[in-house]
Amino acid sequence: MPFERIVLPAPVPRSLAGAVVAIGNFDGVHRGHRSVLEATLAMAREHDRPACVLTFEPHPRSFFRPGSPVFRLTPPLMRARLLEAEGFSAVVEQPFTGDFAALSPEAFVEGVLVETLGAAQVVTGFDFHFGKGRAGGPAFLMEAGERMGFGVTLVDAYRDENAEIVSSSRIRAMLAEGDVAEAAGLLGYRFTVAAEVEKGKQLGRTLGYPTANMVMPEAFGLSPGIYAVRLRRADGTLHDGVASFGYRPTVDEDGAPLLETYVFDFKGDLYGETCAVSFFARLRGEEKFDGLETLKAAMRNDEAEARAALSGVGPLSALDARIAF
Repeated sequence: MPFERIVLPAPVPRSLAGAVVAIGNFDGVHRGHRSVLEATLAMAREHDRPACVLTFEPHPRSFFRPGSPVFRLTPPLMRARLLEAEGFSAVVEQPFTGDFAALSPEAFVEGVLVETLGAAQVVTGFDFHFGKGRAGGPAFLMEAGERMGFGVTLVDAYRDENAEIVSSSRIRAMLAEGDVAEAAGLLGYRFTVAAEVEKGKQLGRTLGYPTANMVMPEAFGLSPGIYAVRLRRADGTLHDGVASFGYRPTVDEDGAPLLETYVFDFKGDLYGETCAVSFFARLRGEEKFDGLETLKAAMRNDEAEARAALSGVGPLSALDARIAF
């Protein structure tokens, strides 16, 4: 069956009834999350059932603290792409509203897991809490499953090679430092963003470096700088490039955060196309140059370094191969 992204209260297809359901925010779909996701997929294959993910939108932390929105590693569209690539049948997004936050644990289990999804098995992390005031926990979920006819599997926290828990917070901290290589090690794939290419001031074109410009979300937490990247077009074709993320201090004193990607050896028009950009290496921080000639010299050097960084790279995992290769 084709992958489906379902935003409740849209109807859930009957084909998903009796699914094995992974529950969580899954922001990043990182190696820690995949311990839950892989257990879900394995159980679905064993019992010949569909596998789906139940997640929440917006991120609960952003709902409770709207003044400090969470830097989303994988906004809904990118998260759905990753879950589809992992082999899931669907992702179901539960709107996280005031009414939903006020639900009792019993109402969440009965209304969402049983009546809406018809889950046969639920898989989640060992510390999953839910319901008003986070009153529901693993013990409640297992007891409710026994009463209402679904199984519950709890998965321990995944730790990396240094015995540290892999978390979205750790990855966000790495990206805030521009360390996309370390972040990729915890994600299991190259950090990737997707957005529509917009028409900019076209200064890059006059400098000989036309760029595909993408406006990033307000809370985008990547460190400003220059990165070696790979761009995937809507038709699936891949192109190496070099990208600048930041505020363009040389040419725009009040610039908004923008991702500008110079695609190597490409001639064409990407305006209006939704593309994905995967980050492979940070080349340098954002700088303010004395003028356009020194900026052009730096851009030539950036191009050479990016080409070298991207030559001979290989995928980190099967998921990375599907995303960035």
